[in-house]
Amino acid sequence: MKRIAILASMLLQLISAEVFAAQQQHADNTQLLTVNSSLIEKADFVVTLPPSYGKKPDKQYVVLFDFHPRSHALLAGMHDWMSHNGDWPWLETIIVTAPDGHQGLGELKTLAIEEQGNQKLLDYFERDLLPAIDKQYRTNGFRILNGFTGNAGLGLYTLINRPSLFNAYFVASPVLSKDFAYVIKDAPKKLATMQGKPRFLFMSTSDSGFEQRQLASFAQMEAIVKANANETLDYRIKRFDGSYYMTQPVLAAAYGIEALFDDYHQVLAADSEISKQGPAAVLAHYQFLSEQKYGFKVPATGSLIKLGNSYLETEPSKAVEVYKVAITDDAKAYTAYDAVAGAYQKMGEMELAIKYQALALDITDHPFYQNKYAKKLSKLKQQSKF
Repeated sequence: MKRIAILASMLLQLISAEVFAAQQQHADNTQLLTVNSSLIEKADFVVTLPPSYGKKPDKQYVVLFDFHPRSHALLAGMHDWMSHNGDWPWLETIIVTAPDGHQGLGELKTLAIEEQGNQKLLDYFERDLLPAIDKQYRTNGFRILNGFTGNAGLGLYTLINRPSLFNAYFVASPVLSKDFAYVIKDAPKKLATMQGKPRFLFMSTSDSGFEQRQLASFAQMEAIVKANANETLDYRIKRFDGSYYMTQPVLAAAYGIEALFDDYHQVLAADSEISKQGPAAVLAHYQFLSEQKYGFKVPATGSLIKLGNSYLETEPSKAVEVYKVAITDDAKAYTAYDAVAGAYQKMGEMELAIKYQALALDITDHPFYQNKYAKKLSKLKQQSKF
């Protein structure tokens, strides 16, 4: 029993040390960004950088902005958990939230809510806040606007009035009643005529007591989106009925992230409509995602390997052709080199199998794959001697 107690104590100490180190790293990555403007007095926004920010100087990052000061700890913590396992399911993101009780920013919000057509808040975004973030940090141009209740209503106001400011909009339990920011009045025409690159909307609510007063306007907005949104807007509308009111921003952020980045993470099935058209169609699909939706490279590697695997048993030489398309698309796609090596091994082309397995090992810096590929390479070399 003493031994178990000692081991348990040691384990708890180890876990505590790791948690403390993670928290310390998280704290070190949080800073203030001062934004100057001719519209309002200077404002200090809270920014949390991803843990890799200082370690990968060539990497650029997604940005998420939320108006609510208290949302920062929530979003930064959720992001840290949901991104630490290789950008999955949340691509590493710079989290930005507004200062608490800033009078000028509050006045801009009030004008947006109460005066139809007033877009000074959006001018502040476009001229001051977003350029300041881009100037100070390594951003990749992809931005998410996140909001709850009144801030969610302002998220919809931003989407319909100046959709190009953000690529994705998460709006949890939006306040829309009593002509809030004139969203209900302006949305039909502005959604129908929306132009530009694709935008994503995740809109949600629940049947909690606090949300009952907004359910009619939510249903009205849902009907407007479904009736008027054109192909520019990709949207998801979800009810979290039965859940608590204060849980809504947590659920909306988690579900929104999964829905938004699903086409980045999920590979195309070999029998999907796109894959059945061949490697060129797969590349075209990922080119659209890269250039139109995200603005940064979305790898086609996984989907091409999936397609190549469908030929591996019957036509290994055709599988090799597809795998090599993945290599042409991304010269550092070590999983594609590994796939080529496996196909050549299946064909009995041991020299080529060794060549591509060695390339896969040289390219990857991931400890798991380094170990895996080293073992494969050793085994291939042994087999080639016989």
